[in-house]
Amino acid sequence: MTLDETDLRILRVLQRKGRISNADLSEKVNLSASACHRRVQRLESEGIIRNFVALLDPRKLSLPTTVFVEITLQSQSDDILDGFEKAVSRIPDVLECHLMAGSADYVLKVVAEDTDDFARIHRQHLARLPGVAQMQSSFALRTVFKTTALPI
Repeated sequence: MTLDETDLRILRVLQRKGRISNADLSEKVNLSASACHRRVQRLESEGIIRNFVALLDPRKLSLPTTVFVEITLQSQSDDILDGFEKAVSRIPDVLECHLMAGSADYVLKVVAEDTDDFARIHRQHLARLPGVAQMQSSFALRTVFKTTALPI
């Protein structure tokens, strides 16, 4: 699918204001409300817009601790990679899991209440992941900035 400048304007606005009304969105991108609605529906049906979500403040939900966990597996056979990925996707405290090139095979982004809570997550979940040879955890001291908006 080819995106024109109007599609990109729509996407830029929606990345920052997902709850904007169609009327307000159409005004911001200089389209009629019906044309704007059709474009948003097309962007959704093409899978460019995957979902609309609410971004929650982890601090206000008592999850202020972010930990990045580097994991090295025993090998990179398909069975071990598949088993690891299935198991890690079932851990609710893991927000992201990335297959990496470099020294670690995976990097996980984990949220926790505090260091004691992370110790529980480590003991109950991370230490039991299949195929893990080594794990290294790094605690984020402060989030300097964070965005979900892609640079389009």
